[in-house]
Amino acid sequence: LADFVGASPAALEVKRRARLAAGRDMPVLLLGETGTGKEVLAQAIHSVSTRAEKPFVGVNVAAIPDNLLEAEFFGVAPGAYTGADRRTREGKFQLANGGTLFLDEVGDMPLPLQAKLLRALQEGEIEPLGSNKVASVDVRVIAATSRNLEAMIAEGEFRSDLYYRLNVLEIPIPPLRDRLADLGVLCEALLGEICDGLEMRGEITDAGVAALGGYDWPGNIRELRNVLERALTMGEDGGLLDADAIFKVLPRNGNRPASSLVPQPVRPLAKTLADAEAQAIEEALVASRGNRTRAAKLLGISRSVLYEKLAKMS
Repeated sequence: LADFVGASPAALEVKRRARLAAGRDMPVLLLGETGTGKEVLAQAIHSVSTRAEKPFVGVNVAAIPDNLLEAEFFGVAPGAYTGADRRTREGKFQLANGGTLFLDEVGDMPLPLQAKLLRALQEGEIEPLGSNKVASVDVRVIAATSRNLEAMIAEGEFRSDLYYRLNVLEIPIPPLRDRLADLGVLCEALLGEICDGLEMRGEITDAGVAALGGYDWPGNIRELRNVLERALTMGEDGGLLDADAIFKVLPRNGNRPASSLVPQPVRPLAKTLADAEAQAIEEALVASRGNRTRAAKLLGISRSVLYEKLAKMS
């Protein structure tokens, strides 16, 4: 699961659920915006499951015309229609037999095919297009979507029975803007991939990472990779990306409000500590209802020290 990069609490929760999914042969539903790494996570789950030695077959439902989806999923019998091959054409279910079938953007699947997919999952059988013979298949389905399936069910656009069949174990994948703490390790991993095989290095400074943190990342990790590739291409410092290199390629729209990027004035440490100490003493006096002996105990100091501090505060 190291391919799903991140060490933030949100990323670790994703990995925890992915380990559960890998250890149990059940359908999994990945929920997340486009570019959050759903296919990477699906492949990771497959690679540490009992089906790891069998095929992993992915299909993007949104990328295939509706009239071709049935043939894509269930295959085509010889001569099923004019122009069809004289040989059997296997569908994704046959190709993934024994392994894992990854259905990306399953929310884009038309209703008629949803019914046929549900039957295939329930019965473990498929019927190729133009055939009257049923073939048995054994696949583990991992589905993914960037859409709200529950809202689609309410609108009659997605079958509730298929939703419950697919959503046995749900793994929400947070958008990049909600796990900015992972930016550093993500940049390191992505730069390693980008520079792999190229005669160049790719490093990013802390200031460069901070510059990335001021952007909302609507395209998530896929967009982050694109920004890093462009910064490397346009860079003049031998692959070292600083804040200036990032700002040159970072889209202007999607930046966070300027107020959140303005650095707060730094106060002297002595002043910060004194203010914190005064607040703690006030809270202790409130909690002890003005009893200074009890307040000193709450603060873990002697009563005489408390009196000294109170005298300095007055």
